[in-house]
Amino acid sequence: MNKLTIDNIDLKGKRVLVRVDFNVPLDENLKITDDIRITESLPTIKKIISDGGKAILMSHLGRPKGGPNPKYSLKPTAVRLAELIGKEVKLATDCIGDEVKAMVNSMKDGEVLILENVRFHPEEEKNDPEFAKKLAELGDVYVNDAFGSAHRAHASTEGVTRYIKTSVAGYLMQKELDYLGKAIAEPKRPFVALLGGAKISGKIDVINNLLNKVDTLIVGGGMAFTFFKAMGKEIGKSLLETEKVQLAAEVLANSKKSGVRILLPADVVIASEFDNNSPSQVVSIDDIPADKMGLDIGPESIKLFSNELMKAGTIVWNGPMGVFEMDNFAKGTFEIAAILANATAKGAVTVIGGGDSAAAISKAGLKDKVTHVSTGGGASLEFLEGKALPGVIALNDSK
Repeated sequence: MNKLTIDNIDLKGKRVLVRVDFNVPLDENLKITDDIRITESLPTIKKIISDGGKAILMSHLGRPKGGPNPKYSLKPTAVRLAELIGKEVKLATDCIGDEVKAMVNSMKDGEVLILENVRFHPEEEKNDPEFAKKLAELGDVYVNDAFGSAHRAHASTEGVTRYIKTSVAGYLMQKELDYLGKAIAEPKRPFVALLGGAKISGKIDVINNLLNKVDTLIVGGGMAFTFFKAMGKEIGKSLLETEKVQLAAEVLANSKKSGVRILLPADVVIASEFDNNSPSQVVSIDDIPADKMGLDIGPESIKLFSNELMKAGTIVWNGPMGVFEMDNFAKGTFEIAAILANATAKGAVTVIGGGDSAAAISKAGLKDKVTHVSTGGGASLEFLEGKALPGVIALNDSK
C-alpha cells in the first residue's frame, strides 16, 4: 500500500495536525501503566519539531459517554510526552473552538500541543463533516500515525482528510503497513500463522484469508475446542461456540483441499473451574473428562508448535494460547513468546498482532526480541482479514 509519508512533505513553519494513538491504560490514580503507544509515536513527533513544524496532536482515550470526563482527559499523556521529549507540551482544554484556535495560532515552530480527547464530542465517532472540518482548520497538513485507530472511519482518522489537501502517513503507520503488509503479501517461507484467543467467531475472517496464504496454521487458545468438537472429540466444559462447529468443520475440510496444514494442541492443562486457584493437570486432547475445562496448552503442544515455528521464515501471531491473565494458565502463551524470540534470532520475520498477543509478549519481556509488535489490536486483525482500513485509504497515494 503505497502512501505518501511524512518524509515526502515540507514541515517547516507548518501547522502539522497529527492523529496519534495515545489511548493508554491508566490506573485508579490516572497514572499511565504502559506508555508504548506514546513511545512508538516519538519518531514522528521528533521529526516534526526538528524540521521546524508545529506539532498539534489529537487522540482519543477510553470510551467517554455524553461529553467531557476528567477520567478520560489526555493530561497524563501530555505530562509523559513532555518527559520523553524533554520540552514543554501544552494541553488544550478542548479539540475545537476559538480558544483552541488561539492556542494553535500562538504556537512557535518546534512546539507541541495536545488537543483534548476528541471523543469528548460524539461527532468524532459519527464522522460528522462539520466536526471534521473544525479539526481540519487547525492544520496545514495532516499526518496519521494512529494505526490502532485506522480501522475506524472517524472524524479525526478519515473525515479530516477531506478538508486538508496533504494527508500522509507517520513513521509508526508506515512501519505497521510495511511489516504487516509484507508479512502477508511477500512472506519469507515457510509462512506460519499462529492464532489463539477465546473465540473462533472473532478470527474466522482471518482464518479464511490466511488459508490462501500460509503453509501452516497453528490454532490454540479457547477457539481450538470448537475445532475439536467439529472432529467429534469430548471437550468437557471447555469453551465452545456451538453455532460455529459447522464452520470449524468447513475450515478443516478446506485446509485439506488447499494443502495447508492445520496444527491443533496435542494436550491441554485442565481444571474444574475458571479460576487461577483451581487444581490443574495435563491430559491428552483425547482424555478431557466431561466435568473439566481446558485452560492452556500442555507441554506436548508446546513442543509440537515449537518444531513448526522454528522452521518458519515468517510467523504472524494473534491471540494467546490459554488464559494468560491467570498465572497458572499462562505457561503456554509465554513459552510461545520465547519460541518466537528464538525464531527471530535465527532469522525468521515475526509479527505480533496487537491486543492480547502484544500484551503477552510485553509481559514476557520479549517485545524487543521479535521483529514487530503491532500497536493496533482491531486494526491489525482487520488487516489480517484482508480488509481495507479507512484511515489508511484516506491518505494521499504516492505517485
